[in-house]
Amino acid sequence: MPFLKPTRRQMHGLIGAAMASPSLLSGEAALAAVHHGTHGGKGKKAPAITGKAQPPKPVVMLDPGHGGKDPGAIGVSGTYEKHIAAAAAKELYRQIKAAGHYDVVMTRADDHFIPLEGRVDLAHRHKAQLFISMHADALHDPGVRGASVYTLSNGASDAQTASLAQTENNADRFAGPAFHGMSSEVQAILTSLVHEETRRGSAHMAASVVSAFKPRIGLLRHPARHAGFVVLKSADIPSVLVEMGFMSNRHDEAALRQGIYRQQVASAMNAAIDRYFRGVGTSPTRSG
Repeated sequence: MPFLKPTRRQMHGLIGAAMASPSLLSGEAALAAVHHGTHGGKGKKAPAITGKAQPPKPVVMLDPGHGGKDPGAIGVSGTYEKHIAAAAAKELYRQIKAAGHYDVVMTRADDHFIPLEGRVDLAHRHKAQLFISMHADALHDPGVRGASVYTLSNGASDAQTASLAQTENNADRFAGPAFHGMSSEVQAILTSLVHEETRRGSAHMAASVVSAFKPRIGLLRHPARHAGFVVLKSADIPSVLVEMGFMSNRHDEAALRQGIYRQQVASAMNAAIDRYFRGVGTSPTRSG
């Protein structure tokens, strides 16, 4: 049987396989490395090894607020927050998918209700590395307008944020399955231990959102705030709640009803996601 000289590409594959640790090779890749060139003594070529596999892309979970029987805030002209949140999240989803740097999933892609705890569970099920809840709530003062971003805290940064968190949390009652039967003191200790690193990541993402919004999206005077938002209570996934504006303000509502404005919001958030992952040392996986 004539000797089959491997091509240059096949040689690179063999060298890459030899340099790799055997424990890092899948069963199929290991077999391909051993039987490269001929297989079973019949001159049948095994699949060529093309080198080290690409690392998995970070997973971003987008959570359009409210949905189904829960309309969220109702704007001054009758616009439902749930529709604005869904439309903005779908635009951000489209932009993330088009860039190809991350895997992106949504808690809901249509108009149905998901309990707050269920949204957190979905993030865990998809192994998300970043959770972004998107909203456009209402305040008692119709003069307040501008975007803002919120992270989880046991206490609220201000009275307005405390009221906002209370309104959001009324959508559901949170009772994490891991905490059933524990005293409130034990729950507080466990939460503080698990959340420390997550809080740092959440704060970094919040700062990234503020920086990305500044040049193009109007912000509240103090745009980075914190309170006990139930939907942000993931123990190990950095999470933020982004208020794109307030439906109680006629200017914000009118802007959010426009597709071109939602594209600008999504573009800024997309930039914030890139900035976040660069900051945590996970570079975007470039396609091609």
